[in-house]
Amino acid sequence: MFSPISITPEWYVAFSLNAALIALSQLIPLIKRLLTRSGWFHAGILGTILWGCLGWRGWLSVVVYLFLGSIVTRIGFARKEKDGLSEKRGGSRGPENLWGSAATGFLLAILIKLAIVPKIIFLIGFATSFTAKLADTFGSEIGKRWGRKTFLITSLRPVPAGTDGAISLQGTFASILGSFLMTIVMVAFFYDSLMKFGILIFLVGFLATLLESFLGAAVQHRFHWLTNEMINFCQTTIAALIAITAASFLL
Repeated sequence: MFSPISITPEWYVAFSLNAALIALSQLIPLIKRLLTRSGWFHAGILGTILWGCLGWRGWLSVVVYLFLGSIVTRIGFARKEKDGLSEKRGGSRGPENLWGSAATGFLLAILIKLAIVPKIIFLIGFATSFTAKLADTFGSEIGKRWGRKTFLITSLRPVPAGTDGAISLQGTFASILGSFLMTIVMVAFFYDSLMKFGILIFLVGFLATLLESFLGAAVQHRFHWLTNEMINFCQTTIAALIAITAASFLL
């Protein structure tokens, strides 16, 4: 049944907590550099909605996701920067990076709060969207730095590291690790709901990285508006839809 969102005390807590933590983060240079100034503003919006819709578990699971993604981005950063393979702005994420990764989860969190269908369905999609994105981040960042041989996923011909649609053995194993870690995080925070769907979330999260590489190789260069952030949104959305569809047959 549809349940409209009303402003309850938890929303005031969500706003106040996120505002306070973001203000505090600006005093710690290492944390401040994780996002641009506008990126922090948008992170406040995302964090407030996540807490208001899913409580501290949904909020903290995404904080862990951002933390793990930031760590793997910084690994070997000097070398990636030297080779021209690093993230722009010294690795600081802007609003476009944030929403490219989190827009799907953001929308699913709202749908969970609205309770349009059994919450478990959208919660599985929520968890899978972030699992898929962390798997992609691990694979991309590790592959660019330590991938010994990189191949285009559509033709398997050798291409330089960092090419859209490129994969490597090292990057693939890193994607498996990223998917596994984020699955563990989501299952830990939503144990009662997600425990029996852990394998599904893990597998779809990993397979979605291959889909992202395929889109990058086969489609991205054909449309100027299909940026990396749009590809990320497509990846997380498709991953969530696959997991939701599969889970609907298992419930």
